[in-house]
Amino acid sequence: MQRTLTRVLLVLLGVVTAATGLWPLLSPMGFYQDFPGFRHGWVSMEGAFDEHLIRDFGALNLALAATLIGAAVIGTTAVARLAGVAALLFAVPHFVYHLGHAGHFETIDRVMILTSLALTVAVPLVVLLTPSRREIRSATP
Repeated sequence: MQRTLTRVLLVLLGVVTAATGLWPLLSPMGFYQDFPGFRHGWVSMEGAFDEHLIRDFGALNLALAATLIGAAVIGTTAVARLAGVAALLFAVPHFVYHLGHAGHFETIDRVMILTSLALTVAVPLVVLLTPSRREIRSATP
């Protein structure tokens, strides 16, 4: 069984991932121009608008969100760890890319981008490294 910490982390990461997935599906151009919302231009500074790529990014994020939140609901450690691996398979290459391609952003944006992406790596790592909760079995039949 999962610990409460694991479930909370899975749900939090899942909700953030779902929001990041819905926006590009509902408004690809809005996502391109305005992500993350409080500072604009993070996506548009990376290159030309590609609706297909942005919609695929949104769909991938929704699929990952379903996996993360589903793992919290199912409640087993094995499923939580599988969701953590799935999140890392997306987050690590995404983070590594931005480590090498953030120089054109203002310092505050660079810090926010790299910090937020580092969290998308750290949270699944915590999920993977948190030991499962031991089930107490009754000695009586």
